[in-house]
Amino acid sequence: METDDNIPHGDAEYLQHRRLKRGAAGWVLLAGLGVAYVISGDFAGWNLGLAQGGWGGLLIAFVLMAVMYTCMVFGLAELSSTLPTAGAGYAFARRALGPLGGFATGIAVLIEYAVAPAAIATFIGGYIEALGLFGLTNSWPVYLVTYVIFIWIHIRGVGEALKLMFAITALATVALLAAAVGLVPKFDPSRLFDIVPDGSAGSSAFLPMGISGVLAALVYAIWFFLAVEGVPLAAEETANPKKDMPRGIIVAVVILVIFGALMLVLVPGAAGSHAMSVSDNPLPEALRIAYGGNTLLADFINYAGLAGLVASFFSIIFAYSRQLFALSRAGYLPRWLSLTGRRRTPYWALIVPGTIGFLLAAFTQDGALLINIAVFGATVSYVLLNLSHIVLRRKEPELERGYRTPGGIVTTSIALVLSAVAVVATFVVDVYAAGITAAIFAAALLYYWFYSRHRIVAGAPEEEFAQLAKAEAELKS
Repeated sequence: METDDNIPHGDAEYLQHRRLKRGAAGWVLLAGLGVAYVISGDFAGWNLGLAQGGWGGLLIAFVLMAVMYTCMVFGLAELSSTLPTAGAGYAFARRALGPLGGFATGIAVLIEYAVAPAAIATFIGGYIEALGLFGLTNSWPVYLVTYVIFIWIHIRGVGEALKLMFAITALATVALLAAAVGLVPKFDPSRLFDIVPDGSAGSSAFLPMGISGVLAALVYAIWFFLAVEGVPLAAEETANPKKDMPRGIIVAVVILVIFGALMLVLVPGAAGSHAMSVSDNPLPEALRIAYGGNTLLADFINYAGLAGLVASFFSIIFAYSRQLFALSRAGYLPRWLSLTGRRRTPYWALIVPGTIGFLLAAFTQDGALLINIAVFGATVSYVLLNLSHIVLRRKEPELERGYRTPGGIVTTSIALVLSAVAVVATFVVDVYAAGITAAIFAAALLYYWFYSRHRIVAGAPEEEFAQLAKAEAELKS
């Protein structure tokens, strides 16, 4: 590892201006954070997969991605209890795969978290336009106000931010349950299969786009779970990360699997897969179709759906700021991005990606394109995260672990194979979006190779973990 001689190991003054507030979150708040990251995916986005693979194709894709995320989360529960730092995925890969592997993982995660809020902002704008609020016909003012308000709340303090996020998520959860109760009486299994087969290989009523439709639907099945892996980013702000992290992230993924299954079955089962495959707001629209017009429940879900979108937008802002903070603090990205203010919040790490996200949303106004970009970054990071768990288990079997993954490396090997398939699926769905993201990823790796690897800060927590591991290995040899 090459480090910057200007920043000595353990430099207290450097790290003094780059500290987060500890003890702000227990496992309940962490579980809420995990659900909040993802809950917008239950309200919009996933249904676009019906147009790619039909209900059967999306069902198979959902099952595969549920298995992938569950297996990966068990691995992350172990890693986060072992290496509890704000770097999370980057820190895990840094320990297992070295500086380049850590940086690559961190950048992939950062792409995911910087772009996902932009996609969600377009859905928020769509919901507000659909509700006829403020007389808006163009959503860019909504994007701007949304970014400004929620970045400001995060700058005010992490405890306040997480508690507000938890309250918004609770409202969105109630809305999902209410939607499920309202749709059950109108459920008709035949409506799941109302998309006409296109005649491709293996096409049928169950798989109207054939086997290839399953691969294309994977990207949208991921939207049911995208970003739950961000829970470990709160490690340095957690009261007892060795115990709280595994509990929080495992509870979160169980809740998400349940809600995802309910929406996947009940929404198209009540309103028809064909109608839902092109909907911008599938839950309230499903209720209106099922009941033959507007209802109080549909209006409630419409407004609460907005809360669900806000919850994910709000929480992923937290995620991108912590990932950028960790990469910057360690010197992989410009160090000024990791400065923290009086309230111990990384203000530049909140503002800079937020500005980029707003511009992406305002100029593209294309939620599907932004989803595909975010998913590409996510799937690349999943490959590296699962590989990190496998490598660390083999390389450092005696490392003290607060939690051990059931099934060990077999579990994360399953997730590794499925995440690699998901990477391929991103190119199948949108080669343009995947190509753009791959180019950005490659440019970041060149930045690392020619510049930042010579400026790594030895005193950063993630680098100290690596230094300790190296010293222990030398003592044993």
